[in-house]
Amino acid sequence: MEDMGNWLDESEGFKEIREHEVVEGTVVLVNRDEAYVDIGYKQEIAIPKKELAYPEPDSAEDVVKTGDKIRVYIQSLGGENGGVLSKIKADAEVVWDELRALKAHNEEPDVTDLQTVDAHINNVVKGGLTATVNGLRGFIPASQMELHFVKDLSGYIGQTVKALPIEIESHKRRLVLSRRQLLEHERELKQQEVFSTLHEGDILKGTVKRLVDYGAFIDIGGVDGLAHISDLSWERVSHPSDVLKVGQEVDVYVKNVDPEAHRISLSVKQTQRDPWLDRAEGYREGEFIEGKIVKLAKFGAFMEIEPGFDGLIPMGELSDRRIENADEAVAVGDIVKVKILRIDLKRKRISLSINRARREGANASFRRYQPAVEAETEVTETVEE
Repeated sequence: MEDMGNWLDESEGFKEIREHEVVEGTVVLVNRDEAYVDIGYKQEIAIPKKELAYPEPDSAEDVVKTGDKIRVYIQSLGGENGGVLSKIKADAEVVWDELRALKAHNEEPDVTDLQTVDAHINNVVKGGLTATVNGLRGFIPASQMELHFVKDLSGYIGQTVKALPIEIESHKRRLVLSRRQLLEHERELKQQEVFSTLHEGDILKGTVKRLVDYGAFIDIGGVDGLAHISDLSWERVSHPSDVLKVGQEVDVYVKNVDPEAHRISLSVKQTQRDPWLDRAEGYREGEFIEGKIVKLAKFGAFMEIEPGFDGLIPMGELSDRRIENADEAVAVGDIVKVKILRIDLKRKRISLSINRARREGANASFRRYQPAVEAETEVTETVEE
């Protein structure tokens, strides 16, 4: 009866142990190949070193020591060895719990401080990348790696990146991660910061991030704005790569800010002096010049004063007689003499007159049409020599 009482007293101290649970145990003995752990069961259970850590250590003594408190997963109980335990699976269960808590935090309304995991990229597989997160195998779809499509993912192998868990199914050992959602969140916060301080008319430093057929995306402090191709240079541009390159630092003028649409319109050329104004300063109203007719219009004809620098001869200033169309007085390619009537710097327009030149220019000194006349003269002189 005394022995029975002692046995009952001892049994009351046993914990309720069930299979497929994680419990805490105490390491009571360690050798090279295994560690014996007391989990409150009827006997200590040996854990082989391959179940203590991944990758498998050379010795169990490299992982635990006598007296350590460790968490273990009960795979089974009973049998000759008392049961089968795994520290690796217990560690994994802890990580799964942490990941679920982290994901729940990130999904709270209006959360700004997203919690991330460190994902070590291992390999490229069909559809994305495999990664390790605290010993668990995860998957990052190709579409979730960057804000834009990446054709070749091999450059990420060996890197450790910050990511968010977006799908967790521990019973299937399924963990899907996203780096893109984190980047989008960071971009959103940065945009809010930038838009709160950005104003139309600001001149800022920017870095060219990407060139497309219709313009250039320029980073202005963590947020990209678009400079349309027509805003890259005062000269005509066939493609943005003609005047810019990725990584180049440029001054930009803020044309428009739309916080709701998250759009910023930029201009590179408006930070530079318009070369048209420099050319216009070389002429004065009332001056007589020569030029080449380059285009006919319903309202008159355009004369090239210099290459890329034109003036307009209104219909009424083309001829002394009444005409209906410009081609009744001039043709494209004609070299004509004109008087400068007006130079409008604000509207960037120069008005010219053939009529005034004919009436008033008999004794005037005409500035010759340099591009055409000089070239013809040089060719003639070369032939004569």
